[in-house]
Amino acid sequence: MRRREFIMLAGAAVAGRARAGRAQPADVPVIGFLHSGAPEQNAKRLAGFLEGLEDGGFVDGKSVAIEYRWAAGHNDKLPEMAADLIRRHVAVIVTAGSTPASVVAKKATATIPVIFAVGADPVAVGLVSSLARPGGNVTGVTSLNVDLAAKRFEVARELAPQAEHYFAVVNPTSPLSGQFIKDLGVGAASLGIRFDTLRATNDGEIEALFAGLPQRGAVLLFCPDSFFYIRRMRIAGLATQHGVPAIFDDREYVDAGALASYGADWTQVMRTAGDYTARILKGAKPADLPVVQPARFVMAINLKTAKALGLGVPPFLLAQADEVIE
Repeated sequence: MRRREFIMLAGAAVAGRARAGRAQPADVPVIGFLHSGAPEQNAKRLAGFLEGLEDGGFVDGKSVAIEYRWAAGHNDKLPEMAADLIRRHVAVIVTAGSTPASVVAKKATATIPVIFAVGADPVAVGLVSSLARPGGNVTGVTSLNVDLAAKRFEVARELAPQAEHYFAVVNPTSPLSGQFIKDLGVGAASLGIRFDTLRATNDGEIEALFAGLPQRGAVLLFCPDSFFYIRRMRIAGLATQHGVPAIFDDREYVDAGALASYGADWTQVMRTAGDYTARILKGAKPADLPVVQPARFVMAINLKTAKALGLGVPPFLLAQADEVIE
């Protein structure tokens, strides 16, 4: 069986387990997993988390039980979901891969440990006091994806040197959007580029966003956000349909057909979140665990999409790419 097929089957199994309601083992700690997305779209990330948890000595369904709460893009449901987990007296709340869920969990409890994995600066969004000394009941991993906005600008310019209009695409309800625009502005200024901001909060607005783009010369840079991530198949399809190069933070967008991505290795990010969760279950305190920063960043390029868009990929950029889809 090829590696890609194995990953897809494993991911489907993980998603099915995350959806299924099942009797929890007795006398084992319970993890509350709170997320703004849906299990199907987060199967690979969830698999990484479970691997990290298992490496730390805890196996879901045996030595630990996990209560999943998926908002499926409806962030307004997160506060009640968090409250439900608190009422169930879970040992720890995990919000890995969801900044909105992390912010909600932080507000919901000051006593239950919270482990996050976010693309934002956790200090800027109020999750921790500092990276080295988180303080309180919250700690985790930051992928630094928002801080890499300027690098994605450089990738966009190399892939689409004739671009005339750059657009940053954000979900204005996300705590990530403000810092993303700020960081993108710094990168754009250093390259002498101007950009405009486009906003989308639902599927209809995403469709309208693409329909309203200039007929030629547009490039999109998407903010790291679970709202876009769970819609990556549709967004990648719209970008190709409208002939627009689009740059993202996660290589799973490129797997879905997008042109390129540059960002942290999210599989490793989620494994680290699983490891931190295991440490908490063994008695560690969140205040004593510094926020982890990624050691590896991944660039992915889809040559098939580049060809469909009529773009050439510079050889030096191909040499830098960690993953090339042909």
